[in-house]
Amino acid sequence: MLRIFVALAALLAATATPARADEIADFYRGKTVRLVIGYGAGGGYDVYAKLLARFLGEQIPGKPTVIAQNMPGAGSRNAANWLYKVAPKDGTVLAVLGQATPIDQALGQAGIQFDARQFNWIGNMVVVNNIMIVWAATGVRSIDDAKKRPLAIGATGASSPSVLYPTLANNLFGTQFRIVSGYPGGGDIMLALERREVDGRGSDSWASLKANNPSWISEGKVNILFQIGPRREADLPGPPLLTELAQNAEQRQILEVLSGDVAVGRPVLTAPDVPAARVRALRKAFDDTMKDPAFREAAAKANMYMNPLGGEELQQIVNRILSPPPEIIDKVKDAIRPRNLQVLPGVKLEGAPKE
Repeated sequence: MLRIFVALAALLAATATPARADEIADFYRGKTVRLVIGYGAGGGYDVYAKLLARFLGEQIPGKPTVIAQNMPGAGSRNAANWLYKVAPKDGTVLAVLGQATPIDQALGQAGIQFDARQFNWIGNMVVVNNIMIVWAATGVRSIDDAKKRPLAIGATGASSPSVLYPTLANNLFGTQFRIVSGYPGGGDIMLALERREVDGRGSDSWASLKANNPSWISEGKVNILFQIGPRREADLPGPPLLTELAQNAEQRQILEVLSGDVAVGRPVLTAPDVPAARVRALRKAFDDTMKDPAFREAAAKANMYMNPLGGEELQQIVNRILSPPPEIIDKVKDAIRPRNLQVLPGVKLEGAPKE
């Protein structure tokens, strides 16, 4: 009798799993999945997201069509608010948002209409350090140099890393960065930098700079003032980590909080309340895409660095970012209070921190 029971249980288990898989495939078959990008065309987030969109649909059960759609504004906060409040909560909409999305909430930034813990985080395409760059012709090669002369630094919106990092440097180290905020995306800042409308960019990723502007590195057109991450990049041993610039223990604690979002990287997520089975399927599809030889070959041809992080681990990281004690958050808020912030003419900087 026991053998019969065990055999029956095994049979039920074997038949139940395909049924669940078929349910997911039946839902996605013939559908279109939108991948909303919280930045304008041409920047690092856009490049990574659009490559993902080309391959992700093949890995989702039912093989839906995946289309990429830019929704720039407020350092991706417009897209985040839309995903939380408006987007369908059925797994047919994904988004790529700024890596500062969780820390924005932790710091109580204005304009946030979401709880990042309620999003379903699907994965991060690349864990890679951020960098702050200036045009080499300025003669500024280090933070000490930047204390001696003012520089215009291009940035996107709200409290994006491109605003936060130069703000931190002004408040903690005494640099003289004039932050020019309101560019739709990273590509727009790079064009402004090349035209010398600005002297630097508040934040880029090391991988994006290598992929999109390799000649700037090989020809020494830009100087990297510092990098943000848990450790120096193996192929970028010279520029210091932001945390290494701390002048005392309190500064280091502040900088460690603001460096923690690097692991969020180029995050892919979906709306709250998506059925758990679809979230699992999307996370598996993301993981499988990262391993797909065709995807990896395309990334290599585009000189795009891939160092992915799975959705479950990313969800845990987001939860940790949102749990520092209030006294640490107060110190961080003081450190990122804007100084020398200029908004581009005609741009309404939604969610921008106030003076």
